[in-house]
Amino acid sequence: MAKLNLTRPLAFFDVETTGLSIASDRIVEISILKVFPPDGGRKESKTLLINPTIPIPKEVTKIHGITDEDVKNAPTFAQAANELAEFLNDCDLAGYNCNYFDIPILMEEFLRAGINFDTKDRKFVDVQGIFHKKEERTLSAAYKFYCSKELNNAHSAEADINATYEILEAQLERYTDLKSDVDYLHGFTSRTRRVDFAGRFIYNDKNTVVFNFGKHTGKSAEDVFRLEPQYYDWMMRGDFSLHTKKVITELFQKAKTKSPS
Repeated sequence: MAKLNLTRPLAFFDVETTGLSIASDRIVEISILKVFPPDGGRKESKTLLINPTIPIPKEVTKIHGITDEDVKNAPTFAQAANELAEFLNDCDLAGYNCNYFDIPILMEEFLRAGINFDTKDRKFVDVQGIFHKKEERTLSAAYKFYCSKELNNAHSAEADINATYEILEAQLERYTDLKSDVDYLHGFTSRTRRVDFAGRFIYNDKNTVVFNFGKHTGKSAEDVFRLEPQYYDWMMRGDFSLHTKKVITELFQKAKTKSPS
């Protein structure tokens, strides 16, 4: 079986949450499988229940099986944040649909807890991105297709991340054009070059940061904030994630420095 070519640890992780809103929902369970260079032969894992400090909707409990009773004595994310940040230190990140949900909501929790979890030099490998480009299926179908196994306990974070790791190894074996190093996989699984995790801002083909939503879609963010500063105020009052608001502030400050005196 093809092995990952690692230069630093790669942390596969999955979260279960109170819902699908990155800005307002919370993590209730996180499971991490950390694989070490050079080829992922050594592994460490960590699984934590998290008290979200808000009720878990019954319809969500029906999906992942975690109840308010299960997490009432668990640490809050703020209490577990330092332990998780330390475990993920110097790791690139991987998961299934992680670029569009797991990583954004994890970063939101870190920001809420006051932890500066730097992502600038990390690579992200979204196994779903490979699967969607090659086969277009769900995680359970991917596991059956690539690994010839049924995914028992789907929506259990630990089961999901172990399946995701096995799928990536099988994908590397099946698709000989895929390179096994994380830099390549990061680029292959990225659908757009996003500036914030929610994808409200992206880089265009000229490497300019542009809006990716609303009336200013495709326009330079710095130009908009320079000419229409009230739009910055509106976004900061809006229901955008903390990470998006952090990026907004950085872009607004750059726009101000370029404003004519």
